Amino acid sequence: MGIKLYYTTVTASREVKSQQAEVMRILDSKSIQYELIDISVGGEVRDEMRSKAGNPTAVPPQIFNGDQYCGNHEMFSEAVEEDTVEQFLKMA
Repeated sequence: MGIKLYYTTVTASREVKSQQAEVMRILDSKSIQYELIDISVGGEVRDEMRSKAGNPTAVPPQIFNGDQYCGNHEMFSEAVEEDTVEQFLKMA
């Protein structure tokens, strides 16, 4: 088990790029180790992310603890503002 961050290295969306970078920066600043999973390597990885998130249109970044869905960028940002990141990541 561990934190998994589904992201993409191939996107034309500045919003997705900035959201991914923000999540990584915050996790790094809190010394939280995570595994990066690049959905651009194949459709099956994207489909796995969407299936686990329970959202057929989910886009990166999506955050999991093992196979447990934690949330997306918006939910992560709320947890950062409320200083509840460890609870959000289901680490507490």
